[in-house]
Amino acid sequence: MKKYNVGVIGATGMVGQRFLAILANHPWFDVKVLAASGRSAGKTYGEAVEGRWRITTPMPEKYRDVVLKDATADMDEIAQSVDFVFCAVDMKKDEIRALEEAYAKRECPVISNNSANRLVPDVPMIVPEINPEHAEIIPFQRKRLGTKRGFIAVKSNCSLQTYVPALQPLRKFGIEKVLVCTYQAISGAGKTFESWPEMIDNVIPYIGGEEEKSEIEPLKLFGKIENGAIVPDKSMSFTAQCIRVPVTDGHMGAVFVKFKNKPALDEIIDLWENYTNEATGLGLPSSPEKFLRYFREDNRPQTRLDRDNDGGMSVSLGRLRPDTQYDYKFVGMAHNTLRGAAGGAVLMAEYLCAKGYI
Repeated sequence: MKKYNVGVIGATGMVGQRFLAILANHPWFDVKVLAASGRSAGKTYGEAVEGRWRITTPMPEKYRDVVLKDATADMDEIAQSVDFVFCAVDMKKDEIRALEEAYAKRECPVISNNSANRLVPDVPMIVPEINPEHAEIIPFQRKRLGTKRGFIAVKSNCSLQTYVPALQPLRKFGIEKVLVCTYQAISGAGKTFESWPEMIDNVIPYIGGEEEKSEIEPLKLFGKIENGAIVPDKSMSFTAQCIRVPVTDGHMGAVFVKFKNKPALDEIIDLWENYTNEATGLGLPSSPEKFLRYFREDNRPQTRLDRDNDGGMSVSLGRLRPDTQYDYKFVGMAHNTLRGAAGGAVLMAEYLCAKGYI
């Protein structure tokens, strides 16, 4: 595989930091440009994140003296100097949408961690182990944008990674209804206990916008391409409640599911333990050894014990059992800034490179 020169837009935030930790020794991707807001532009990366490095992995020294570009003012220079960019900016949605489209129109593909473009019908929201075929929408998007190389691809909301992967192998049984309660770590808000002491010994029963995303985005992930658009799968419905809990990393979901054709419990576990698809066989650098890991112990998965399984890129499942109102219930857990954010975006980029879209 050839080497790709990449940029990270929004490099100083928590997800941007996670991108750099992942990419520091990546076999395919070589970070050439770091960009942030005008407030940080002109500073070295080390200066910009001094006292603000929020993840447990130490800052890679190779980036300390890199001078930050302005993500907006230096756009032309950035787009010309890289093969594509990862984007994790903290801006208003309409500003993010405009920024990402501007990069794409400069023939610079954008792999986005942001939510602004997720529901645009011709923007693929790809989890390679779930819906790799959605990459086939990219030529339609390029036609709309008037580009030859440029496009936008996005990753889904981080909490979806706790339960949507587990549902993918079960779709053949006709999923009708899903109820999920998510318990989300503070890093999902870009925070640590040092910067958010109010979360110590505390639970907050509301996360702005999360419930709407949790109910809508799975339908797009399970959708199909028709007439140049990704049409959501309306054969099933989701309802969600999202709660912030005092955990550093790792989102958990308590999931209840009803089927048209109820499978046997052992059949579900077998499908989870043996799940593969086109993307899992490509040997992508960030692919976990096992995408879905089922634990038979009653007290697993746990965030502290299981969030770093397979480098934080696998989804941990457990407690599958019959339910009195739905057919089954189970618990899912995934690392929200690895599988759920930067790691998932890097994996998506690997897939798109391997398939020739970048």
